[in-house]
Amino acid sequence: MHDVPTRVEEKGPFHDDNGGWVVASAVRPSSTPASRTAASGRARNNFFTDPEDLSQEWRRLLAEFFGTFALTLVAAGGAVFAATGAGGNGKAAQVVAPALLVMAMIYTVGDVSGAHFNPAVTLAFTLRGDFPWTRVPGYWAAQIAGAIVAAAVLRAMFGTIGHLGATMPNAGDTRAVIVEALLTLLLITVIIGTAAGHKLVGHNAALASGGVIALDGLFASPISGASMNPARSLGPDLVGGMMSTYWVYLLGPLIGALAAVGLATALDGRASRNERQAAIGS
Repeated sequence: MHDVPTRVEEKGPFHDDNGGWVVASAVRPSSTPASRTAASGRARNNFFTDPEDLSQEWRRLLAEFFGTFALTLVAAGGAVFAATGAGGNGKAAQVVAPALLVMAMIYTVGDVSGAHFNPAVTLAFTLRGDFPWTRVPGYWAAQIAGAIVAAAVLRAMFGTIGHLGATMPNAGDTRAVIVEALLTLLLITVIIGTAAGHKLVGHNAALASGGVIALDGLFASPISGASMNPARSLGPDLVGGMMSTYWVYLLGPLIGALAAVGLATALDGRASRNERQAAIGS
């Protein structure tokens, strides 16, 4: 006798029109055999967490920690490796590699945590009403910890060569703040826009997000390093003891995130259910 496909109900929290949290159900086909579904009690995809289940929060935080760790390792590591004199690692490769990493990690753990990997992205989703404020401290802590650990790994291997891949203003602090704000505006506008079309775009939002990171880096990295991410900049700055210009990479992305939220509200109005689904990782 052959097992037959079943239909599995998944639940996730969304906002109602009055701003409260409600539970909405979605029915989807399942390829899980009926016998296995009955035996396990419920079916779940790999790399997925139920947004309602607080006991799974550690998985979401682990995804944010690992994603930001990997992003910082690649973004800062490119400059560190280039500084060793081994060659073969040009500036274009250094800015495209983090974009490819973000793209891959969205495909990998997007359904776990929403794949923020950036405190500015978490803030923007929260201000849009897509993400609960109660989860923000945990996400920020995981992102910052991931960046610091990545920088510590680089320092353990190479010392402070290449300034640990720190992002530094190369045309004055004020210009760097403005550039970081503009780059973050572009990045988060794309992220929110693709999240709003989550049901249509799906995981292919990774292509848009990775693409805009590469674009920003290719044309603006000579001015500010094209960080767009306070956690990515904090790791090398803190571990390398170079905090004098960190405020640039805190203020710039903050301004950009606020501007992106305002622009998204002007363009799309209130956040959609699809946008909330993408932000919380379901």
